[in-house]
Amino acid sequence: MRRIRLIVSYDGTNYCGWQKQPNGITIEEVLNNAISKLTGEEIEIIGASRTDSGVHAYGNIAVFDTNARMAADKFAFAINQRLPDDIRIQHSDEVEAGWHPRKNNCIKTYTYRILNRKIDIPTERLYAHFCYFNLDVDKMREASGYFIGTHDFTSFCSQKSQASSPVRTIFSLEVLQDEDMITIVIRGDGFLYNMIRIIAGTLIKVGMGVYPPSHIVDIMKAKNRKLAGQTMPAKGLTLVEIEYI
Repeated sequence: MRRIRLIVSYDGTNYCGWQKQPNGITIEEVLNNAISKLTGEEIEIIGASRTDSGVHAYGNIAVFDTNARMAADKFAFAINQRLPDDIRIQHSDEVEAGWHPRKNNCIKTYTYRILNRKIDIPTERLYAHFCYFNLDVDKMREASGYFIGTHDFTSFCSQKSQASSPVRTIFSLEVLQDEDMITIVIRGDGFLYNMIRIIAGTLIKVGMGVYPPSHIVDIMKAKNRKLAGQTMPAKGLTLVEIEYI
């Protein structure tokens, strides 16, 4: 039995997230079906990040076990022939039998995009959150520094989280601006349920002047979800990369 690793990109608009569930089509289900048809086996992939409904990805990681003799690097091309246009395997290789995408130390990079202008742009409606209010990017950048490091992120986690600990480490958090597109780039060792979308909502509050950048410290110390910003829509969030260390 061989274990094949995939780098998976997808537009999450039409899917109920990564993880297979009874109430809608998911990325995991589509991949299982496509690979099963290719190999003639009952395939159950294991994903590194179980992204939510509507979230996109450039580089999610998944593995599956197979007896197929195909060269490891050829699986990407063969699977892509059986996938819809909004899911693509970017790369495939073979890993050790015990290698698990969620049990190895890694750094995950996500982006959250905010279209900040007076009138929305239709071509961005599925890939960025539209914000009418003028945002102060300098204040958002100042606030972003308070997230860096190892902290208890209880205030930035939805109640549905099943994590054993609310402590996470953020290695970097940048707020970039290209004309009217603001992009939050965050790198960490892992994220709680809705954590990035809540951080984005909190930074938007800072950008709007609702509270000063230093208020992030008070929110974090309070360990109270009600004090942070709203959970922003999933469509602005993209899993960019997973680096194993």
